[in-house]
Order: sequence, then structure tokens, then C-alpha cells
Amino acid sequence: MPSMEQNGPRNTTQTRKQKPVLKLSNQPRCAADAISRREIVKKQRESLPIASVKERLVQEVKNHDVLIIVGETGSGKTTQLPQFLFNAGFCPNGKVIGITQPRRVAAVTVAKRVAEECGVELGLKVGYSIRFDDRTSSSTRIKYMTDGLLLREALLDPYLSRYSVIIVDEAHERTVHTDVLLGLLKNVQRARLKSVIDHAVVNNKKASNGITKENEKGAECTNFLKQCQRKFPPLKLIIMSASLDARLFSEYFGGARAVHVEGRQHHVDIFYTLHAETDYVDAALITIFQIHLEEGPGDILVFLTGQEEIEGVERLVQEQLQKLPEESRKLLTAPIFSSLPSEQQMRVFMPAPAGHRKVILATNIAETSVTIPGVKYVIDPGFIKARSYNPVKGMESLIIIPTSKAQALQRSGRAGREGPGKCFRLYPESEFEKLEDSTKPEIKRCNLSNVILQLKALGVDDIIGFDFLEKPSRAAIQKSLEELFLLGALTDDCKLSDPVGHQMARLPLDPIYSKALILASQFKCLEEMLIAVSMLSVESIFYNPREKSEEAKTAKKCFASPDGDHLTLINVYRAAGELLQKRRMETGIEKNEKNIKGKNEKILRKWCRENFINSRSLRHACDIHRLFTPSSSSFPLEVIFHCSQIRGHVEQMGLPISSCGDDTLQFRRCLAASFFLNAALKQPEGTYSLWRVGHGIQPSIEIPFHVMSRFPFSCIKTLKFAEMNGRALASGQVVQIHPTSVLHQSKVECVIFDELVQTSQKYIRNTTRIDYLWLAELAPHYYAMQG
Repeated sequence: MPSMEQNGPRNTTQTRKQKPVLKLSNQPRCAADAISRREIVKKQRESLPIASVKERLVQEVKNHDVLIIVGETGSGKTTQLPQFLFNAGFCPNGKVIGITQPRRVAAVTVAKRVAEECGVELGLKVGYSIRFDDRTSSSTRIKYMTDGLLLREALLDPYLSRYSVIIVDEAHERTVHTDVLLGLLKNVQRARLKSVIDHAVVNNKKASNGITKENEKGAECTNFLKQCQRKFPPLKLIIMSASLDARLFSEYFGGARAVHVEGRQHHVDIFYTLHAETDYVDAALITIFQIHLEEGPGDILVFLTGQEEIEGVERLVQEQLQKLPEESRKLLTAPIFSSLPSEQQMRVFMPAPAGHRKVILATNIAETSVTIPGVKYVIDPGFIKARSYNPVKGMESLIIIPTSKAQALQRSGRAGREGPGKCFRLYPESEFEKLEDSTKPEIKRCNLSNVILQLKALGVDDIIGFDFLEKPSRAAIQKSLEELFLLGALTDDCKLSDPVGHQMARLPLDPIYSKALILASQFKCLEEMLIAVSMLSVESIFYNPREKSEEAKTAKKCFASPDGDHLTLINVYRAAGELLQKRRMETGIEKNEKNIKGKNEKILRKWCRENFINSRSLRHACDIHRLFTPSSSSFPLEVIFHCSQIRGHVEQMGLPISSCGDDTLQFRRCLAASFFLNAALKQPEGTYSLWRVGHGIQPSIEIPFHVMSRFPFSCIKTLKFAEMNGRALASGQVVQIHPTSVLHQSKVECVIFDELVQTSQKYIRNTTRIDYLWLAELAPHYYAMQG
């Protein structure tokens, strides 16, 4: 097997790899290093394709209120354009340039890079804001954020008055938040223009008829926003992407100007398999080592569907490396996915040591959202994990589906950023030809309850009439309205209920989680529910390596609750807290807080390894709760969502935070009252049937009560839907409890669950045992006893 050191070009490649953005987390050792680093960054910026059209782009923004920029991967549009606009004076009177990203990882990594380029501390001139993490201040002028966070910001400031420019980046991904945000921004832009015109009319009674007509036009388009009481400056809006149907966006914004920015793309050789692979994960593993042992220098980028797959492949790579000769083990793994802590995400941008190769294991975040230097080889299994929603059955599930042609092209392009590359597609070329041209927009394949709740909070009464880029189906809107009504968020006339609906809208969570937190106060288990929601916000707390499967199962039993997964997750969280609390009591108070955090993390990682717990996921949940903060209360697991201030929202609502202690009955009853729409009943053959309202499906088994339909007609009378009288229980959805659940073998009679996952079979995950009679008691508006 060839040794990597024996390859002649290796030293040359390593020199080249020092040039890109790789040492974001490194601090200069001295003033000379700092000067050298600034010079490197300056040269990198000047070499970007977008640098040559700087003046042109700034002028285009000045001349047009809406601008569409199609910039190829590597053009520098995401990092450079906000700096161009800032330097051109687009932040007068403390205004902010806001840049939205569909993913948290992109918002964080790009903000760190731009702060470095500007030579400022992150959080001052340049910052980011994502759920559970806010690194901005009153001096921030360039702000990166997720699209969902800007939507929530609009709840407090409907006119987005802090912003002079908003850039919607990666618009081609068509996330549900991006699509809704574009509709909101279109209205906000017109409302702010109208405020300027209104003040002009007040100050000049002889205003022309043209202004009056424009004023009327603006009023027609912004009817859900309240009348402006003061003058707002016009809002500049930029839609930006690496691959975009510019015509669709241009037409949506009334013929908006579109410009193209060239990128840097070298030739990429594409390789296909002769036959379809039955196990693409195994095929990816084999391909990684074929490249490592047979190909020349350069890092490898592997696209996988999620954290679980990534960490599984990472373990398998480490295992296989131990079987190779010492000289062939110089392969480092670097994962990147959305829930990975930001400091660990930075590892993918660091250069591999001399003589080593790096393999990056990534979700589709690496397609366009972040640019990873040093990649010469791409492995594309051809799949993504996506949400799928069936509005008839009212069920949303996570499924693994083939990529689109557009995604496949983006993936292969990542191998050609710095020079010629190779892409290995783990499927035949004939399969590529069968792929859809582009991915179906998320708004047409997801549950809209959360989006509709936010739109209602913004004052949008007519959801059907809202100016969507592409309208979702009426059936999906109907089902989401019905679910919100059943959760108590909407009144009979489809207004936000008081106080529950307004409270739910204030919490940055899915509606069902928000309802669970609100009810938890009544059931005196809010402390436990906050922990559970936090643990459900991360992925895969437990892991089960193939070679130690039995050991992992035995370890999990130490935390397992006979009542289900939610209480099991709470047990894990509390056990981690008790471990660190014991550590603090044994060692006393240390002056150096960094030493405390470092030692605690080391202890926790060791404990996680011994108990087969995913330390990354647990750490993410712990970060949300400030587990590692020395100033935590005497109860170390006091739940504090410090960045998104969920605890503050809860306290402002006047909801007392208390613990149910060992009374798990109250906690389970609270789950039943909140997740009653996600209930499943055991069938004689051992599978489970979902209790859902459907259309014309008759119950297949005898049950003691039935599902009712009490959704008020007044709420949907303008939608012209068929009446919902006479609908029956949809018992056609047969599912099984997921093998990772502690209730998998227990065959309990009735459970509630957190999500439906569809792979080769339909599984329900994160289940808790309940008494089915609780459903009629706690959700009588949905369930009623027979007879």
C-alpha cells in the first residue's frame, strides 16, 4: 500500500492548502504573525472573483430596491458583498445589514470568517444570531442569522426597522422559512416605502397624483401590517444563491433586476458505479479507502444524510484504519452537521498535518452553504434526508430520498474549487438521468403549523391570500389550521387565542413543544419538560457500535425508564449533572474557570464513552442549559435556554417553574395532554395503529372511544373546503416502535410519540407509555368515549 509521504506532489499540495480559510480558531502568536495573517487574508479577498465587480454590484444595489445575484460557488458573494455595502455607507444611523442563511452552521462559520477579514472581535461590528446562540451587540452592523430567526425577529419589529439591507442567501434551497420570509420582506419593503410616501404627502399637500396612486397600491399590498406611525427608510433587498431560477424570483418581485457573478470552477471527472449499491454507507466506506490508498493528495468530502450516519461512518473509518500498516493510517476524520458545536465545526476548515489526508463527513450543508478548502475528491451516495408531509393523514415524517440533478451538480462541483478533481457517484449514470431537475420546495412537503402560527402572530389573517412565492396546497393549510385549533392556539374564527396562542407564538419551538411547556406548568413538571424539550432538540443521544452492541444495550438499561424515552433522556441529563456536581464537591472551587470547564468536559467525554452516549449531542443540550457554567444554581441542571431566553419567556408568561420530582405520572399525563395528536394503539399482532382523523377510512379494530371532528367551519369558510363531518379514524397507518426506543420490546398498550420516521418501514420515535383513557380525559375536544 502506498505511503502518503512517498507521493512527490504532497509537499506542493500542503503549501497550496495553507492559503484558504483554514485557521479560523488559531490566534496569532505575535504581532508579526498577526500582520502576516492579515496579508494572507487580504490577498485571499482580492483573488475572489467577486472582487473584480465590486463597484458594479454596489451601484446595482444603489439603483434597485430588489436585486437578484446569481453567484457561482466560490465567487465570494456571501462574505464580501456585506462588506462592500458597509464600506459604501449602507449602514447610516446605526442601521444593520442582515444576511440570512438556511442553516446555523453557515451563519456561524461565515460570521467568524468575516469578523477575521474585518479584523474585529466576533460580536462587535460583525456577529451572528441563531437559535440558542446570539453573538451580536449594539455595535453590530453586519449580522448573519438563520432565516427562521429573522422571521421571529419580525414578531417584535414587524417593519424590521433596524435593517437597511437584508440579503437572503442560499435562496435556491427553498426552505419553508426562506419562502415565507420572502413574502414577509415583500410586504415590509412596500410598507416602508409607503411610510416614506405618506410622510411626503403630509409634508407636501400638493403631492402629485402619481404619489397618491402609489400610496394606494402600497396600502393594498400591506394590509396585514398596521399603519406606520413614523417614517422608515426604504429597505434594500438582495436575493442571492449559487444556483437559482432567477426568472421565478424576478417575476415574484415584479421584474427585479438579476445579475450574474462568475465563480472559480476547475474540471471535475465524474465516476459512476456499474450497478446500484444496496448499502450506500458501506459503499462510501470502501470508496474512502480506495481514494486514500490509491489516489494522489487531496482531502475527501463525503455526503451523508444525517448525524447518525456521519458518526457511524466516522467510527467505521477509525476501526478500519487500525487494520492498516502504520504508514497508511494518516487519515483524519472531520464531521460537520447542523447540531455540531460551532468550535467542532471549525475543524473541517483546519489543514491536515503534513503527510496526512482529511476526510470530511457532511450533510448537504456542504453543497453550497459552506466552502471547505482542500477538497479534491467527492463521494456522493445520491441521497438526502427530507421531511415529507401527508395532509390527508396529518402526518409528517423524515424520509431518505434521492438527490436532485441540481444537488448532484453542486456536490460534484465541490471537488473543483481549487484545481481539477474527481467525484464518485455511488449509483449508475442511468439513475442520474432519472433524478428530478430540482428538489421540491419544502413548503410543499412539510407541516405548516409553525409557519402559520408565526404568520398569525404577525397579523396575517388570510393565510390563503398571503403572497407566497409558490403557494402550498390548500389541504396542507387546512390541516395545519386544524392542528393549531386542536392545540388551543386558534379561536373559532382563526385568530390567535388569548393567552395560549400568543404564548405559543412567542416560543421558538414547534407548536406541540410550546403547548407541552405551557401545560407543564399546570402539571407542575415544567423543569422536567424543559429538559426533555432540550434533549429532543439534539440528535441521537445514544449510539450503538456494531462490535459492542450488547455492551451498549446494557449501558442504556442503566438510564432506561420503564415509562419511555422522554424520561430516559431526562435520566441521562440528570446523571451527567450529578457527575459534574460530584466533581465540584470533590475538588472545591477553582479560580481558573477555563480549567473547570476543560476538566469537566474531559470527565464528561470519558463518562459518555463508558456509557455509549453521544458526547456531542449531550454537550449541545448541556450548552443550552449552561451545564458547564460555574455559576449554575445548586441544582446544576436548572434549565436555562439563555440565548433564546425561553426561560425568560416562560417567566414573563407568569408560569411557575417547578419539578414533579419522582412523580412521573404527572409528567406522562402532561405529555398525553400535549401530544394527543401523536397517539398510537397496540394491535393484536404487535404493531401499532395511529389515531388520526382521515377521510373515509373506517376503524379496523374495536376501541373504547372515537376521534371527533370539532374543527369550526367559521375558521375555514373562506377556503371552500369540503365539510369535515363524518370523518372516521384513520387506522390505515400501521407503524412500529423504533428499535432504539426503550419501549421497543415492551409492547405497551398505548403510547405517544415525538416523530414518525420512514425508512424500509414506518417507525415512531421517542415514545412514552400512557393510559389511553387519559386521552378522552385530557383532550375531550378530540376524543370522546363511546356510548
